[in-house]
Amino acid sequence: KYALDILEETGLTDCKPVDTPMDPNVKLMPNQGEPYHDPGRYWRLVGKLNYLTMTRPDISFPVSVVSQFLNSPCESHWLAVVRILRYIKRSPGKGLVYNDRGHTDIVGYSDADWAGDASDRRSTSGYCVFMGGNLVSWKSKKQSVVARSSTEAEYRAMAHTTCELLWLKFLIQELQFCKVGHMELVCDNQSALYLSSNPVFHERTKHIEVDCHFIREKILSGIIKTTSVCSKDQLADIFTKSLRGPRITYVCNIVVNRGRSGRYRGALERSDPTPQW
Repeated sequence: KYALDILEETGLTDCKPVDTPMDPNVKLMPNQGEPYHDPGRYWRLVGKLNYLTMTRPDISFPVSVVSQFLNSPCESHWLAVVRILRYIKRSPGKGLVYNDRGHTDIVGYSDADWAGDASDRRSTSGYCVFMGGNLVSWKSKKQSVVARSSTEAEYRAMAHTTCELLWLKFLIQELQFCKVGHMELVCDNQSALYLSSNPVFHERTKHIEVDCHFIREKILSGIIKTTSVCSKDQLADIFTKSLRGPRITYVCNIVVNRGRSGRYRGALERSDPTPQW
């Protein structure tokens, strides 16, 4: 209902749907083209889309991108917002369904797009966290500093995901909701995983020593277990970059169907065969 209300408000109820919320071939930049004639409309619509991301993780990345131009939106930025709406028009009833799967394991997928922002070369971190096989937390955010390597970008993303895993554990304990199962951090970058367990620092990584020690402390204490996954099965990929239609559909189905193919590790292997996305 909320998605349909946004489409009606903007006069796009009869627009032509698209299969991606953002064109992978388009790179948005500040001051790109003519200034948009109604900045207030841009602000209001982006705010509504931000609210919609609470139940639509598939639009988190494009909404985070268009949110970066609130100070001075241009026509190209407005067109990017319209594309998100055309994507929503394709399936306005999408959402998340939660089921009791008989366990409380917490699994977090962490990813980063190194130097993906063409304007300042900062990387984008993304994560999605599952509890009991259900998606409970996700985020797409540009990193605050420029990473000097893909390993550094991935490692900073791992640090953010680790904080989220620990916060969820402490929250559940505080609420006395249930006993938390094991916690798992999944990443597709072998160098970052190696760095998380190897105490040796070198010239290109010593400046991220604080993050390194933070994650390593949690791993050595047995609080968090790290797991490698191939790039094809990296579920956080959708939170770091604009993807093509088949890839978005593939990841969205896995995120909600909890790895029903049996290829995914940890809590996601305990899956429900019924599609819900």
